[in-house]
Amino acid sequence: MGVVQPACRAYAGVMARTHVMFICNSCGATQARWMGKCPDCGGWDTLEEHREAAGASASADRQRGELVTKAASAVSIKAVDTRADGVERLATGIGELDRVLGGAVNGQGVPANGVCGMVPGSVVLIGGDPGIGKSTLMLQAAHQLADSGKRVLYVSSEESVQQLRLRAQRLDADGAEDLFVLADTNLARIVEQVRKTSPDMVVVDSVQMIYKGDLPAAPGSVTQLRACCQELVYLAKSAGIALALVGHVTKQGQLAGPRLLEHMVDAVLYFEGDRYHSHRVIRAIKNRYGTTLEVGLFEMTDKGLSPVSDGSGLLAKEYQRRPGSVVCPVLQGSRCLLVEVQALTATGFLGAAKRKVSGVDSNRLAMLIAVLEKRGGLRLADQDIFVSGVGGVRVTEPAADLALAIAITGAHYDKQTEAGTCAVGEIGLGGEVRHVQQLGQRINEAARLGFNKIICPPTDTKAPKGAELLPVKTLDQAIGLLS
Repeated sequence: MGVVQPACRAYAGVMARTHVMFICNSCGATQARWMGKCPDCGGWDTLEEHREAAGASASADRQRGELVTKAASAVSIKAVDTRADGVERLATGIGELDRVLGGAVNGQGVPANGVCGMVPGSVVLIGGDPGIGKSTLMLQAAHQLADSGKRVLYVSSEESVQQLRLRAQRLDADGAEDLFVLADTNLARIVEQVRKTSPDMVVVDSVQMIYKGDLPAAPGSVTQLRACCQELVYLAKSAGIALALVGHVTKQGQLAGPRLLEHMVDAVLYFEGDRYHSHRVIRAIKNRYGTTLEVGLFEMTDKGLSPVSDGSGLLAKEYQRRPGSVVCPVLQGSRCLLVEVQALTATGFLGAAKRKVSGVDSNRLAMLIAVLEKRGGLRLADQDIFVSGVGGVRVTEPAADLALAIAITGAHYDKQTEAGTCAVGEIGLGGEVRHVQQLGQRINEAARLGFNKIICPPTDTKAPKGAELLPVKTLDQAIGLLS
């Protein structure tokens, strides 16, 4: 007595068997055993244990396979509809958000109604710092969509329905009958409410707090995030629901959780800005249904986020003529923005000089400093250099090289450009100033906003009425324009 028969012992082992894997919370890679360093991304102590019942994944796969088999069938590639109106998008009513989500825009760069916004069945992941306005933006978008006749379910895992109502009253977003709110963190109950309400769009704020009751892991862990996001994505695809997931970010500014979430969704948007300033910028890091070059501009007011449709001069409206400050027309998708770039040089220590940047590519800055020393005659080896792009827009295109070089030189020599001057152009390693794309559009936009002197590479483009082009072929000629 008390002895377990071999057959029973084997059966008990099968029932208790679980599949153990280790998932990197940085890159999402899966490993068979724990290691101190992830072999895929090189991150230390990033592998977390993930347990899955042997029959759970197989059962879920069978269920998904049955439903997918009923919903989809293979077709000839020639029969696929590629027209612009082949997929009807859900326009949120917020033009700047629709611009970033993708779709058609008219000649003025404004999103065309009806063919922009979210695609039914798509999943969008939105990240940003705490307090930046993610929940405010999504609640406003949900209200606008519900006010247009669409049914929206807003799921909050961090606020109660009373708190949501108070927030909606402050934003004047509580008058839509088709906007439903739910305060819950259990995935099964959320899915059940989705089935009952049959919404056109679902907002989950935030995905890190959602959990599955049958998983022995805490909410926010790799196991819970992987399983919950996978179920939500499958629900959106099978039911044709547009799904927006709000995510937290880490101290490094990356979306919390494994990078696997970014691979599972269709679009990843980052909501950026300084919470102590009013301007906000939303940009797409990944977008399967549109470009990743567009940015949306917002201004935080007492009534929520207000879209800035004509933000060409918004980022440079506080520009003041001073040494080390130059305005540059940069392209962000279909629009041209005039961004002020600032530079400051201070005496440092030879061999330990600081190079600090904000909103500018640090590798590009290092190259420009080398060109300024070799081709421009500046001595910067013992100078601490600080460069910043004003307004929260990250300036990465080579067209800003000339403006950055002039700003650094002006800060070093305590000189400045003439009033109403801006600069645009790419700088080569030989100190030559090269042509940039869509130079005519940049010149026209700068002249429209009152910059009547444009430092640029030689071009056949005629200067607009009241403006003057200052063509330069080399870096030395550009530096000579400082006074």
